[in-house]
Amino acid sequence: MENAPAAATASVRRSRDVPMLVERARAGDHRAVARLITLVENGDDLLREVAAALAPYAGQAQVVGLTGSPGVGKSTTTNELVRALRARGHRVGVLAVDPSSPFTGGAILGDRVRMQDHATDPGVYIRSMSSRGHLGGLAAATPQAVRVLEGAGCDVVLVETVGVGQAEVEVASLADSTLVLLAPGMGDAIQAVKAGILEIADVFVVNKADRDGADATYRDIQGMIALGERAAGQWRPVVTRAVAARGEGIDDIAAAIDKHRDWLVEHGELRRRQEARAAAEVEAIALGVLRARIGSLRDGTELPSLAAKVAEGAIDPYAAADELLAQLGA
Repeated sequence: MENAPAAATASVRRSRDVPMLVERARAGDHRAVARLITLVENGDDLLREVAAALAPYAGQAQVVGLTGSPGVGKSTTTNELVRALRARGHRVGVLAVDPSSPFTGGAILGDRVRMQDHATDPGVYIRSMSSRGHLGGLAAATPQAVRVLEGAGCDVVLVETVGVGQAEVEVASLADSTLVLLAPGMGDAIQAVKAGILEIADVFVVNKADRDGADATYRDIQGMIALGERAAGQWRPVVTRAVAARGEGIDDIAAAIDKHRDWLVEHGELRRRQEARAAAEVEAIALGVLRARIGSLRDGTELPSLAAKVAEGAIDPYAAADELLAQLGA
């Protein structure tokens, strides 16, 4: 991490000079990166300026998502992947999303505690993010935070989701390659063919492979993949084994990611995924603006008036929605 006097550090932490922050972030100043992500997370008035400043660096980092149920070893695997990527000379960014309390809104943000091995490495930036109630396994600000890390010159960005269930698959729309981590004892073979999270994997990692049942889990996943229909040349998910707590199998995971990256480039799928990711970002921003405008209408008379008409049966909710959108100019 770049050394700087305390006064300069405080200046960066409070700075609202976006061009300066981006310049320092690209030079490896972790404080500038932290400040930019904070602006993104808080939905600051400078967010549009931040996005404009980062736009030229879009698509320059390999984005890898890691997801799976609670306790499968996502943070430990992420930690070991960082070690392997640094051994290759890559600059690595990590976004670790932690669940927030539905009552207080707070989060422990403990994933980075498991990655203290890299705390003093200037080539690694680790940021814990609270989900802030956002569903899907990520935080609402995660896509823009990825852009910050791309702008900061990261070669690889690892995005670790909260502990997820079968339906939280948002990471697949954000990542170039998605790793789904499993552990022995996940359930019987029926669990392995259920729709949802298992369908988004580009690479499966059977972690804690030294435990009883690991071979059965491996076979179940291989069987599920064999049952799937895929066109000629379509990617066939790779299944690997690992004991991340001992650093075993990490090279196999890295090799599987490399293999998938090569396939993405060869088949033009990398560009397609990047464009799909951009489309999802644009849609989310547009919907956010519309929600804000609708919220402002609640303080007026139009929305309550329409609601009253729907409640008494004077108009149907679709007609009311059309009128509301007309008021918004949408």
